[in-house]
Amino acid sequence: MRRYSCILAAAALLLCSCASPKGESEAYCASQDSMVPLWDIPRKGPVRLTDSIPRGSRLLVVPGEGKKRDGVRYVPARAGRSRVFIAEGNLADSLRASVLEKELYVQTAASVIDDTLSSHILTLARKGKKYQVLGFDRILPDGKVNRYLVSDGGRPGWIYGKYMVLTAEEAAMRYDEFDEAHKAVKNSFKGGEASGCEFRPYAKPDFRKMPSPCNAFYLTISPVGLKKIDEFIALADSTRINAFVIDIKDNECPGFKAEAMQKHSPTNYKWAGARQEKLYREAIEKLHAAGYYVIGRITCFKDNYYAKDHPEDAIRDKSTGQPFLHNKSYWPSAYSRSVWQFNVELAKEAVRKFGLDEVNFDYVRFPDKMISIDGQMDYRNRYGETKVQAIQNFVRYACDELHALGVPVSIDVFGESANPGYTTAYGQYWPAISTIADVICAMPYPDHFADHYYGISKPWNHPYEILKAWGKRVQGRQAVTASPAIVRTWIQAYHVMRWVDRNGLDNDASYIEKEIRGLYDSGLTGGYVTWLASENIDIYRYQKEAYCLDYPNLPPIDSTNNFIFTPSGL
Repeated sequence: MRRYSCILAAAALLLCSCASPKGESEAYCASQDSMVPLWDIPRKGPVRLTDSIPRGSRLLVVPGEGKKRDGVRYVPARAGRSRVFIAEGNLADSLRASVLEKELYVQTAASVIDDTLSSHILTLARKGKKYQVLGFDRILPDGKVNRYLVSDGGRPGWIYGKYMVLTAEEAAMRYDEFDEAHKAVKNSFKGGEASGCEFRPYAKPDFRKMPSPCNAFYLTISPVGLKKIDEFIALADSTRINAFVIDIKDNECPGFKAEAMQKHSPTNYKWAGARQEKLYREAIEKLHAAGYYVIGRITCFKDNYYAKDHPEDAIRDKSTGQPFLHNKSYWPSAYSRSVWQFNVELAKEAVRKFGLDEVNFDYVRFPDKMISIDGQMDYRNRYGETKVQAIQNFVRYACDELHALGVPVSIDVFGESANPGYTTAYGQYWPAISTIADVICAMPYPDHFADHYYGISKPWNHPYEILKAWGKRVQGRQAVTASPAIVRTWIQAYHVMRWVDRNGLDNDASYIEKEIRGLYDSGLTGGYVTWLASENIDIYRYQKEAYCLDYPNLPPIDSTNNFIFTPSGL
């Protein structure tokens, strides 16, 4: 409640007083809706609606005067130079009193925050739930409330106004145009029913700073790479690369000694580089000075150090009662709100410290390859969500918290999540994520596809064909998404893994070109990010020619049957 009082006091200070003609007094437009109607009252005939004005707008009124029609008293008012009438019930003597809602219903499941500074989650507001309105933080220029202070009889918390409606009937409504497309999606692998997610259009901010297309080199937290930032900039300057992705936290590789780590994960803090913050700052300052867009990457739900610090949040093996070791790591559960808060708080700290232009969340999923033992696991599912619901709810929470800082959010997903017809076992369902995230970044690495996938023999040796076929699947997923994210794709910049094919094609400029041309020829024009875990600058130099091509203006391969570096085609 103390933050609520401070917010209201600050809002009141912003309202400067102004001189008014004799008889007029200051008032505020009040309503349960975002817009308040203004009227014209002729001597004869019905009252006429002339305009509407955002709730919270300041007016000058003559309270002692007015006209009564059909049981409603209308007061003369002045908004700027316009003279109008406003219903007496739509007037308030303070900004605080201009919001008339007493109770609201949840239309879209969302997090209730009880500490907006730390993004601490009080509870999950379920679709259809009724809350009492205790207050609000601020009224937006369009008259809508940014966040409401609400309570269901317990501890008060904050929820964004965009998720709330006035009636239970509105709350129960679904967005039928797109919901219908997801009802037939099968829950074959127990990731959850697609229809359990929300697919309403999501109003996304316009982040004009984001380049289009956005083409990025990836860098790890290694001081070796960060100390070569001048060399990376010189290389990028000679290409069409316009962005860099730099790790903030990878599994067992925390980037710098963050306050969020000290607070939530002492082991991450312990192993973070003591001098890394200075390197981060210098690298990002140099990138910004050179005109590059900088994206910070955080691995979320694969975090061995956090799981060791908080075994109560880790996925647990019911048979042993201990955290379950999967893929050589203990996994914090994607159901756990404490894990959500840690990663989002870390992201916000990195944005404030280093001025990052975007935050990229990776491993936004449950562990894969768990179908046969899924029933043995305790996933710490406090709210009874399905996996796909939990992942969508996390993405919504992360976007809300980062958008408040003016920063877009990109979410990494497996390439499989673009397949139609089913939800994945690990909780990634493309439309559920794409409808909320600003950018969706899939990882359709050619050597991750099985032989004959999409009917392609050895897809790792046919990067153009496999990426084009995959891209068409993505277009189908985007078509059933109400407010689709930008698609920016991770491309395979490393050599085909030896266990896949000892004699696989080299990761040269030709290979890179085929991947990117496959994406563009499928209609995916949002850009790419290079996945090269070694961040070896010599490999990037070896591939340089592919990064110099102006892909948006190259003719499709179908029409030329030609590649820049491989004239004979595939």
